[in-house]
Amino acid sequence: MVAQQAGATQHAQILLSGLVPPLAEHYHPRQETGPGLTAGLRSGQVIVLTDGTPAAQGGTGKTQLAVEFAHALWNTRGVEVLIWVTAASREAILTGFAQASAMVGSADPAGAAGAEAAAAGFVGWLAHTDKQWALIIDDLARTSDLDGLWPSGPAGQVVITTRLPGAVLAAADRDLAVMPVGGFSRREALGYLNVRLTDFPDQRIEALDLGEDLEGLPLAVTQAAEVMVIRELDCRQYRAQLAGRRASMSDRFVDGVSSAVLATWSLAAECAHDLPPAGLAWPALALAAMLDPHGIPGAVLTSPTACGYITGHPSTANGVDQNLVRRAIGNLARVGLVTIDPGTPVRTVRMHPAVQAAVRAFIPAVELEQVVLAAADALVETWPDDDGSAQLDQAMRDCSFALRGFQDGILWKPEAHPLLFRAGLSLDGSRLAESAIGYWQSMLSSSARLLGPAHSNAVMARDRLAIAYESAGRIADAIAVFASALADRERNLGPEHPDTIAARGRLAHAYASAGRSEALAMYERTVADSDRQLGPGHPGTLSARAGLTGAYQAAGRSMDAIRSGQLLVTDAERLLGASHATALAARASLADAYQTAGQAQQAIEQYQHVLSAQEAIRGSDHPEAITARAGLAAALRQAGRFKDASTQFERVLADCERCLGADHPLTRTVRDNFKAAAT
Repeated sequence: MVAQQAGATQHAQILLSGLVPPLAEHYHPRQETGPGLTAGLRSGQVIVLTDGTPAAQGGTGKTQLAVEFAHALWNTRGVEVLIWVTAASREAILTGFAQASAMVGSADPAGAAGAEAAAAGFVGWLAHTDKQWALIIDDLARTSDLDGLWPSGPAGQVVITTRLPGAVLAAADRDLAVMPVGGFSRREALGYLNVRLTDFPDQRIEALDLGEDLEGLPLAVTQAAEVMVIRELDCRQYRAQLAGRRASMSDRFVDGVSSAVLATWSLAAECAHDLPPAGLAWPALALAAMLDPHGIPGAVLTSPTACGYITGHPSTANGVDQNLVRRAIGNLARVGLVTIDPGTPVRTVRMHPAVQAAVRAFIPAVELEQVVLAAADALVETWPDDDGSAQLDQAMRDCSFALRGFQDGILWKPEAHPLLFRAGLSLDGSRLAESAIGYWQSMLSSSARLLGPAHSNAVMARDRLAIAYESAGRIADAIAVFASALADRERNLGPEHPDTIAARGRLAHAYASAGRSEALAMYERTVADSDRQLGPGHPGTLSARAGLTGAYQAAGRSMDAIRSGQLLVTDAERLLGASHATALAARASLADAYQTAGQAQQAIEQYQHVLSAQEAIRGSDHPEAITARAGLAAALRQAGRFKDASTQFERVLADCERCLGADHPLTRTVRDNFKAAAT
């Protein structure tokens, strides 16, 4: 299914957002116990698939039923828009909704407005569009994660899978059709085993009894069948092994894992561990169990750290070690402990939460710290430094948040593991402002409590919290934290320490965002100190000079803004090159300063320069190029060149409609400006 591609995909007339998991290789249709989603779901309806009984404790096949529904819609073109969202956390939901928002053009794609605004715009689009749509929200962890984001609309269908009990869903006070999903019926379990067990005539004897032993749970039945195929066992022999394993584990209880799955996964793990390359399946299983059950990027499990942990010797992730690890993970898939989706590098390996919980419960305490740190190191090794895709960033965050669940402080020995900061920076970069605030508040509290408020981890967490406040528009909160951070650095490091200068620049930026007059003097001091201590080409110096140019402009000192901008452009181009992003941003700022000062011709020249460079570097459809053309159009209008301005406005409008859609907010803004220019 094309659904495995990252981002939005178009198939005939269907728009697809999200990564739909593949159907299980030996998926067995649930004619008797399935909810009949394809035939019975009505427009405007929200169906929630939950476990049939508390004893089921997962493994009933809810996600696979939702996958079957999604694939059926895709193959039959049953809707115009299909969205799959993994609901491991509120951040995951926001990311999925924001991505879908960008696809349908309901709000700014997680840009200046942020992912929260984009997600809210998508929910509004669902409520009012006349396009037929279907939304699957898989494994909802908490109903509160959908606060303000509950999807509904007369043209759509919503399927939610969750392990939450019915009472919790009822408390959500929503019009939900809750459909409990139990195990296979006797006939379905027998049908599955009859299809899978064909090696010798008597292999299926007592198959019906085996299905009952396994409580009909598809997860347990699948694992049992795979082991029987590999070990060439019949149902009677497997039942004997199952009974023995259950007896030996009768005193073990793992929350969220049925007794049937608790026995079948251990038999499956032993089987995989014996397959060549022998001895590698267990460490591979333990490592995967530390990460997100909804999908682990393949690169994480074949990284140098992961290969070293699984093979038991230091590794550079060479081809030999990676092949061994891939074979070990392939063996886990053969026995039904994981599923592998080779079509996506984002969520390549999935593990059922019940299996994951069982594995975690059986990892010896002496090994737990080693495997947690190996998983954390593997994530840091493979997390892209530049802007990765939103889906990859979310998958990496989901994996890092799974590791944070360990309460014995493994990731805080002797100080915060780099993964903890990398995950927070990802929230910042993804414009998940409110989530970032909560995350950095938690990081600040933990680092201050465990390491002390003066520790570098606490200092960095406080800085990131202030930045998150500013990104969320909570400027007063940001200023308070920035001012406290600056005072501490001036007291502990001195007024001209590089860290103090950087802190002063951050406070100046927050003052400017709030429109406070203190920004100008603070920027002037920051520029002088940074130029003297760090040099004119230091990124901090250039950033402070850009801020100073903006502060001059905000204060109405147009000529100072122009002079400052001219010098910044000259130095940035000399030090970084004319096509560098910082140099182009400086020239765009200079163009704004010229336009504000009423020097339209000079503004036109600067905008033309920026537009040509952006088109050459990024292409004419890039938002930076479109923004530069919009600035050029406004400057042309200011210069009285109305015909030329109209031509540029028409081009900008056409570009927005083609790239973003006719209903996109930016397109509407450009259209309104075009109408104003024509009057």
